[in-house]
Amino acid sequence: MLKTGRRILLGSLVVAACAMAMQGSAAAADAEHGKAVAERWCIGCHVVEPGQKAATTDKAPPFASMAKMPDFGAGKLALLLLAPHPNMPKLSLSRSEIADLAEYIKTLK
Repeated sequence: MLKTGRRILLGSLVVAACAMAMQGSAAAADAEHGKAVAERWCIGCHVVEPGQKAATTDKAPPFASMAKMPDFGAGKLALLLLAPHPNMPKLSLSRSEIADLAEYIKTLK
């Protein structure tokens, strides 16, 4: 019984450490770099900037609309990029690039 309790405690500590690490990386996200990522990879299909008049397709949601989603964040964006819409190209962005992109999108609320 004591060994099981230690395993549960150890598992809880590992989960807590991972959560803290994820929060730390989110806090370090760089919105300016996220804007550069958006300008490089996303601007062709999405409206990514407030002054941008239109995108090449009306099917891609504007980033400002994405920013207003109540559950939007780096995790949600990562899931969207892992299983993209069929019309969306497959992007190989790093975790930090995704966090930066999400941070930039959040500035558009």
